[in-house]
Amino acid sequence: MIKKNPNLTAEQKLVMFEDGTEPPGTSELNNEKREGSYHCANCGIKLFNSEKKYESGSGWPSFFQSLPEVFETKTDHLLGYARTEYHCKNCNAHHGHIFEDGPQPTGKRYCNNGICLVFKEKKK
Repeated sequence: MIKKNPNLTAEQKLVMFEDGTEPPGTSELNNEKREGSYHCANCGIKLFNSEKKYESGSGWPSFFQSLPEVFETKTDHLLGYARTEYHCKNCNAHHGHIFEDGPQPTGKRYCNNGICLVFKEKKK
């Protein structure tokens, strides 16, 4: 059974558990440049480090690498073609899709719905 954080907004629940997507360009995290980490908004597990984030031009926060073993993937066909969806291994919350058009060294683009993430600034 998936445990949903009771503090999630209706929009977060839609994106994380009901196959929704936030509109491109709407996440405040698109412009986040501080050093820190990105965590699952549902369960709080750390997913990405800020140095793996880059500007993809897609309209969503994008990363070229996640932390190890934090996501599981599956193929979805919601748009009529195969895409690799990724979700939090800890709570099964949907975060986005992985594409093969990212920068080196991985060539990956983790295209993440910003609403699914919580940014935590690194303590100085």
